Order: sequence, then structure tokens, then C-alpha cells
Amino acid sequence: MRLSVSLGLWQDRPADEAVRTAQIADEQGYSEVWVGEMATYDAFALATAIGMRTRRIGLTVGPLAVTVRDPMMIAMGAASVAGLTGRPVDVALGTSSPVVVEEWHGRSRAGAATALREAVMALRPLLDGEKSDFSGTRVSSKGYRLRLPAPRSKLSVAAFGPAAVGAAALADRMVLNLLTPASAARLITDLRLISPTTRVAAWVVAAVDPDASAVEQIRRGTLPYLAAPGYGEMFAECGFGDLVAYARTRPHPRDLLAEIPDGLLESIALIGDSVEIMDRLDAYAEAGVDEVALVPVSSDGDPYGEATLKALADRP
Repeated sequence: MRLSVSLGLWQDRPADEAVRTAQIADEQGYSEVWVGEMATYDAFALATAIGMRTRRIGLTVGPLAVTVRDPMMIAMGAASVAGLTGRPVDVALGTSSPVVVEEWHGRSRAGAATALREAVMALRPLLDGEKSDFSGTRVSSKGYRLRLPAPRSKLSVAAFGPAAVGAAALADRMVLNLLTPASAARLITDLRLISPTTRVAAWVVAAVDPDASAVEQIRRGTLPYLAAPGYGEMFAECGFGDLVAYARTRPHPRDLLAEIPDGLLESIALIGDSVEIMDRLDAYAEAGVDEVALVPVSSDGDPYGEATLKALADRP
């Protein structure tokens, strides 16, 4: 199984740690770093900084919310990063959350599933250097052609529900986030009914021999998903139905955090010594995952996730 690295962009850690984590991934021989976008850096700006401060690692920018960024913006951004850094640059798309799209950006998520599918169709020719000529119900772009060299980016789609899986079938990769191996296997089965060739990557939080601060970091990162549709059912399937029911009563986050057991974290994260983590990686491989994008926990005991990245770079 191929391992890549995805930047955690941890909210309670210094934002500039992301660049150092990417440098460590480059030094340790990982072939790709996923550069997402949260509340700090613009994803294309961060990817450019990483490309200029590393030697060889490839870059995937995103997932980018398709109801926030249009195809021209994304194509120009990818070509800009590739042109400025000389690196291969791929693109990941998603629908993002109501908080990000509707509250932060003031945009509508109406028709997000359609927009995701149409964005894949509109972006492919743009990224290959062709003039845009696409008109869908949610996405359109006509008459633009990149003036920079075409990055010929591969496209990845973050998927969870059936519509997103259908959009991922049109892309080069489907990306899964915070899923158990069993849930990943079901989505991959659905994908294979549509596309036998689309590769599958899973972002999985990782902490080798974590200290208490690293475990708490993972616990806080899991909090927003407990009550979410689909995710709640996944956790209930793992035996945490009472916790999901409690989460859906909307308790104070502090009270909910205190109830999250380590067993729940272990169901969706790589936690433990290197042998235990290898067994978990095998479970994802058996589910049909082609690539695990490690999300290394940055904590007081392991700043930048350096120890985790070094330990897993040396795997058999």
C-alpha cells in the first residue's frame, strides 16, 4: 500500500507547523503531500510555499469546495503552483461543510452534489490546457484557456454519500475521510460497480506511540463527526450508539468530549506502536484502499508529527 501525507492543519497548533510537516514528509521519501484549506492559509499559497521549501515531493491541493471556487479559479491556481514550484500539482474537490460554505463564505450549498460532478467534467479539459466550454446546471465556464503551461493535474473527489461516489467515478481518485475499514469497504464496493479503475485513498489520522496530548488532539478532531448524518451511524455500528444518541442532543462540547472513549478513536485512526499500526493499515488494504494519506498528529510530545512520519516511512 502506498503512503502519502495530508497536513492536519490542527487548530490549536501554530499554523506554520504545516510547512515543516511537509518538509519532513519530503525528507522521509513520501511521494505526495495533500494541502487542504481550513481557517488559516489559502491552499494554493501554502502549496506554493511548500513547493519552494522542499526538494521533490508532489502536491495535491484540496479538497476545494466546488460551491465556493469555480473551475477557472481552480485551474489557474493549480497552474500557478506548478509554474512557480516546478512540481507536479494535482487537485482534490469536495462539497465541504455548511459551516464553511454557508456561514464563512456566505454561499449556498444547494445542488452541491450536482456541482461536484459538473466541476470534475469542467475542470478536466481546463487542466489539460484546452479552452473551457462547459455549461451545467450548477457549474459553467466558457472561453478561458490557461496562459501558463497546463498542469495536467489528476483529479480526486472527496466522497461519502452515493452522489459523491458517482462523481468520484469520473475522477482519478476517490478520497475517504475518517472512516472505519468496514465503511470504506462499502463505499469502495459502490464505486467498483461504476468504475473499476478509479483509485481509492483514505485520509487516516496517525500517531505512533502517542502521548496524552496527541490522543486528546484526535479526540477533539472527532467531536464534530459524532452527530453528523452517516458518521453517527458508522460509530453506532462500531458499538457507540449511546454516545451518538447523546451527541445528537447537542450537549456542550466539553461534556461530549469527556465521553468519547479511546476505543472510538482507535476505530478510525492509526494509534499505537508501529506493529499495531501496520495491522490497521492491512485492514484498510483489505477493504480495497490503494493509498493511505497519513494525517500525522502534531502535539507537545511529537511536534510536526515528525516521529510518526519517520516511524511509518521505515515500514516493511
